[in-house]
Amino acid sequence: MADDHDSAADVGHDVDEGRTTAPMSEYTSRDVGVGFVVLLVGLAVAFALPLLGL
Repeated sequence: MADDHDSAADVGHDVDEGRTTAPMSEYTSRDVGVGFVVLLVGLAVAFALPLLGL
């Protein structure tokens, strides 16, 4: 067992392909707009609703 140095790290994917990290895909201005709307809704839930509850 001590002589077995195979970590099986090359099983199931292409070893020659370089490592990539997310986000690698391009995004559109529509994606930015949707993200901004999600931000606004989140801020409203986090800050506006508690203030209205006072």
